[in-house]
Amino acid sequence: TQNRALASENFSEPYLDFILSREAMMCTERTISWYQYTLGKIISWLEDNHVDSPEKIKSRHVRKLLGEMAAKGYADSYIHSYARVMKTFLRFMLQEEYISKPIRIQMPKVAEKKLTVYSEVQVKQILRVCKDRRDRAFIQLMIDSGLRLSEVIALNWGDVDVSNGIIRVLRGKGRKTRIVVVGVSTRRALLKYRNEVDSQDSKPLFQTITGGRFTPAGLRSWVLRIGKRAKIHVTPHALRRTFATLSLRAGMDVFQLQALMGHSSLEMTRHYVT
Repeated sequence: TQNRALASENFSEPYLDFILSREAMMCTERTISWYQYTLGKIISWLEDNHVDSPEKIKSRHVRKLLGEMAAKGYADSYIHSYARVMKTFLRFMLQEEYISKPIRIQMPKVAEKKLTVYSEVQVKQILRVCKDRRDRAFIQLMIDSGLRLSEVIALNWGDVDVSNGIIRVLRGKGRKTRIVVVGVSTRRALLKYRNEVDSQDSKPLFQTITGGRFTPAGLRSWVLRIGKRAKIHVTPHALRRTFATLSLRAGMDVFQLQALMGHSSLEMTRHYVT
């Protein structure tokens, strides 16, 4: 379905200009899609509330929108992401003179939550219920590398050197390239899995039953099934945090961990560990 933002004459130009500006900034397709989706929702809400042009937006409208989202039970992190998009869009419209004066937004607070990190006992339990070589290779790679979900999906066999454990992450967050190294157990697991699939350089590292590349939803569903067998809620993100926490406990330098995780700041790395 088309975003209603595109149908609004008064909002269509600043909306399109904003999206083009993000593309010019080399934002990823995923980020662009999030801006398109979220702004479409926000502008639709504004129009439904009789705000039919950028100049008519007031701080109270933003407060009302965020308040309605909270009343509907949306997660505070989700509400915060909407506020962040709105704040960025309003700042852009002020800079580009679509609006004549700044509109202040008080960012909603995000509650501090205990982030899931698996213990060594839980990791062993998850590995114990792996029913095939693909399951085991994936879990061991995640625990041993700390890769993001999107990075694992994008990996091809040509990016992985099983003989020395070097993995080239060519399509990391923000299009950054980095190297991670995995240990002997993970390399052995990958070697065994490789014998069961088409492992040409251009083929996905982890493949669906039909030999295709996983979608994010498909991979999450696969991981949830592993967790169900282990009676542990397993997610790719929690596996990544577990890698970070276990690495620090084993004595890894935090700056080295930052590089392996692909984080742009040390603060981001510290957020991951418990």
